Amino acid sequence: MKPTLFLSFLLLSLNIFAQKTILSDTIPLIFNDQNTFFVKAVFDKTDTLNLNFDTGTTELVLINDVLKNKLKSAPQLYTTLYNLQIGSTSYKTKVYDAQLTVHGSDGRFGWDLFKDKVVELNFDKKMMIVHAALPNEVASDDKFAKLKIEFFKDLFFIESEIKQSGIVNKNLFLFDTGYQRTAMLSSDLLKAGKFPVKNMEVIKKVIMHGALGNEIPVITSNLKTLKIGKYSLRNVPVQITNANKPLKDLDVHILGNEVLKRFNVFLDFQTNFVYLKPNTLFKDKYMEEKKNGI
Repeated sequence: MKPTLFLSFLLLSLNIFAQKTILSDTIPLIFNDQNTFFVKAVFDKTDTLNLNFDTGTTELVLINDVLKNKLKSAPQLYTTLYNLQIGSTSYKTKVYDAQLTVHGSDGRFGWDLFKDKVVELNFDKKMMIVHAALPNEVASDDKFAKLKIEFFKDLFFIESEIKQSGIVNKNLFLFDTGYQRTAMLSSDLLKAGKFPVKNMEVIKKVIMHGALGNEIPVITSNLKTLKIGKYSLRNVPVQITNANKPLKDLDVHILGNEVLKRFNVFLDFQTNFVYLKPNTLFKDKYMEEKKNGI
């Protein structure tokens, strides 16, 4: 009887383990009016924080005010691994500091926590779902645009296309859910591609602030077409700058969350592809249109 009982127990254990490996971890997304979303997370098994899932960064970044005044402990920066619970799963990460982060959050965590997983951002249902594998229905749904992830120095990019006055430029764009606006275009890259910036209607000129509190002069202009995969967005108010490059030795544009939120997204970090399908926000007005009452 003992071998039979042992075999039955082994099969049951394997079945339970298999079930656990295919379970998805669902985390509610909390939104604000600045195109920012964040989740509730528990740092070091003690402190509950509002954290932005920022695909334009890595590991865990907390703002100085939180580090000094909100945490029950004083974490060792840069070198020590800490526990970060997101949903029902615990991750290990180092901690870094910053002066600023997105509106309404205590900090941000990067894509690299999910290197061996698939992350779904369902903006229709306001859910972030971490999958053990890409759902079969995604790969078989031809409404999803499938884009190859290109990595460079721990950041990831997808190729997209901009068009103005008959001129088309294809470039790598940083996939950045931590950037609150539509897209930031590098003036150097536009110049290299002979893009007709002079034909873009200027909407406004402002000073923005980076994560370190540094001032960044930015021009917002109307881009005729932004194409991501097989989907095109028309008359997109984009920002143009030459002072906020994510990498010193690679010139790229940035896709921000005011564009990315218009798609339900699967980030497949197992095979390194992004899947995007338009959602109910696809034709939503841009913030600039709402401000101007258009």
